[in-house]
Amino acid sequence: MAKSPYIVAAIISVICIVLFYLGLDDLLAYRRELIIDGQWWRLFSGNFLHTNAWHLLMNLAGLWVILLLHEQHYSAKSLLILGVALSLMQGTGLLMFFPETKGYVGLSGMLHGLFVYGAVFDITKGLKTGYLLTLGVVLKVIYEQTFGASSEVTALIGARVATEAHLVGLVSGFICLAAVYAVKKFKR
Repeated sequence: MAKSPYIVAAIISVICIVLFYLGLDDLLAYRRELIIDGQWWRLFSGNFLHTNAWHLLMNLAGLWVILLLHEQHYSAKSLLILGVALSLMQGTGLLMFFPETKGYVGLSGMLHGLFVYGAVFDITKGLKTGYLLTLGVVLKVIYEQTFGASSEVTALIGARVATEAHLVGLVSGFICLAAVYAVKKFKR
């Protein structure tokens, strides 16, 4: 049981719920100016905060659905490493490539990376649905970059949907895949 990726998902869920109720956004949210001033933890911690209960529930549901879809690709250790890497890459990507993004909270960027990571692993395991899942998430992100997020989701979470975070998450997922394949090739 301790090797189950569901342990990591449960820990992430508890952390997100506790942080939501503690209301530590002022201390932990991604805030560009404060990061530049040296509060580097915000690159990571902002991923685990949410604007409201709907935002929290949607992100946690997404985490669990992604894990149910791709659990065969993860151990507790690999999911933990991937979650940390994607979260750090998320914050760093926003900081480096999206200077207009002054603030950000939520798991959605990391979830996009986790989704594409699992979908491509489906392909490598011979699951043809991986192609559809990969194409679907890529087209979703392209649509969002072109037309923006739906007004319904924006209203539900009570904030602008950071579609740039979805793009950074998607690219980060592909980078993590490339790193895993490079390490495997190096070990051979």
